[in-house]
Amino acid sequence: VLDSQYGMYVWPCAVVLAQYLWVRRSSLPGKRVLEVGAGVSLPGVVAAKCGAEVVLSDSEELPQCLRNCRRSCLLNGLPRVPVLGLTWGRVSPELLSLPPVDIILGSDVFFDPKDFEDILTTVYFLLEKNPHAQFWTTYQVRSADWSIEALLCKWKLKNINIPLHSFSADKEHLASSSLPGRHTIEMMIISLARSDGT
Repeated sequence: VLDSQYGMYVWPCAVVLAQYLWVRRSSLPGKRVLEVGAGVSLPGVVAAKCGAEVVLSDSEELPQCLRNCRRSCLLNGLPRVPVLGLTWGRVSPELLSLPPVDIILGSDVFFDPKDFEDILTTVYFLLEKNPHAQFWTTYQVRSADWSIEALLCKWKLKNINIPLHSFSADKEHLASSSLPGRHTIEMMIISLARSDGT
């Protein structure tokens, strides 16, 4: 998919997150996975191919992204993977009726700082409903001034940085991009902080 708008392109972050899923593939069968901001759905498709029960989602305001999610599923022999319209920061009937999840995936969802709190509001809602769950996310470092640290504290969330070399994702060919600029990719796992703040 060559259109580089949000959900129409396989961004380097999606490839890195898919690599993390592939390395952990033996732990995925039977896991309940929700991909948020799925776009062309590479991580979610990999999780489904590895035996996870996957639900894909993207903004209900972006029908073309939802169509791309469905098309990715069909092209990969996954016609029964549900695709939902979920808009970050909005409590909708679709969000309220989601089945339990073990893993939430999000590649490059921390793209625009104006969306950061909406993303974490939605993640917090899902983690409160599923306290054992984790949010696995990859993001591109675009500005040293952009941080979610204060928002993580506000929403009582904690994060663990996952070094790319620990899952063989530090190879240039893996996270490279034909798009201009530097593409430094990071990965973290976000979960609920315990009552003592850890």
